[in-house]
Amino acid sequence: MKIVVQIFILLIFGISGVFANDFREVKEIALKKDEQTKILVKYGTIEKLFKFRWTLYANGGLVIHRSYDRKVAQNVLYLNHKNQSFRVELKGRGADGYNVPYVLVKFKEFKHETKEAIFELLLSDEKLQIELKYLDKA
Repeated sequence: MKIVVQIFILLIFGISGVFANDFREVKEIALKKDEQTKILVKYGTIEKLFKFRWTLYANGGLVIHRSYDRKVAQNVLYLNHKNQSFRVELKGRGADGYNVPYVLVKFKEFKHETKEAIFELLLSDEKLQIELKYLDKA
């Protein structure tokens, strides 16, 4: 019986390690309406600009406009909901396939007093290929 329990514990910790994602970098950003954050993404000799801003907060939904590598998109994020974040892949899939570095932008809080949205930016980059440089807000 003791061996069964030990095997069970090993399996639980082994499986949880497979599904866990250790983010290499975590940064919190506060933005007011229409204030844009710009992040320079560098890998190898390539530099790309990732930008996002929010334009409307209504009924618990935050409208986000973003662009990266000539791709423009819009998201509506909600607190405490499955649509709380969006993911931006920073490199093409190529040979990396399933280990593509990405940034996860998560809507954490809306401060009604200051009318600021609080975001958490999480960088997943297992191969340490990406450098992020946070530029001044516009």
